[in-house]
Amino acid sequence: MIFRLDHRLIFPPPELAEENGVLCVGGDVSVDRLILAYSSGIFPWPHEGLPLLWHSPDPRTILVPKDLHVGRSLEKSMRRGHYEVRLDTAFRQVMRGCSNKERPNQDGTWITDEMIEGYVALHRRGLAHSIEAWRGEELVGGLYGVSLGGAFFGESMFADAPDASKVAFATLVRQLDRWGFDFVDCQVHTEHLERFGALEWPRTRFLAALKKALKKRTRVGPWQLDPLAPTP
Repeated sequence: MIFRLDHRLIFPPPELAEENGVLCVGGDVSVDRLILAYSSGIFPWPHEGLPLLWHSPDPRTILVPKDLHVGRSLEKSMRRGHYEVRLDTAFRQVMRGCSNKERPNQDGTWITDEMIEGYVALHRRGLAHSIEAWRGEELVGGLYGVSLGGAFFGESMFADAPDASKVAFATLVRQLDRWGFDFVDCQVHTEHLERFGALEWPRTRFLAALKKALKKRTRVGPWQLDPLAPTP
């Protein structure tokens, strides 16, 4: 059964989602609704020609920061410093970069103008963040997501240069580990995420971990990377 949302700020229990992860339709992407959705284990994923869809898939793809795996070639790329990674300096640009990127087996984009404005508003509240890869003053890759308590909910990434989004993602996860985050919610499985060490959790396990993570203090933005000790 798929539920229909109205003006009320409420979601059905995520355990009632369909087999494909769809839980409900309708509503909006206001700041308060987005906060309620993520804190309930639900996220928006629009599809062209349909009302706004809200998902809670089972299983859920999760990366625990301490379990991050960085391949040898990516590690070398990060050490060479081809890109400067910055946080929260170009949030709207990152979302536009993600929305403009063509993806295999996907017509159009699910990152609509309405979505961009909703997440930009959440960014202004210090709860949505961009992780950016810069080459000089050119933005060449990055990702964005939402942070509540000890959970980071990754949304989308893009790259216009080799390894740019990978460098940004790995840098973020290492920073989240230093900050004591419990997990990164990657939502759905991809081989790309699996190579970083992401695993599929049953929804029941994810919801229990989310409940625990939300007890931690939310690190409100804008974020900055911690300075790293020089390599010997």
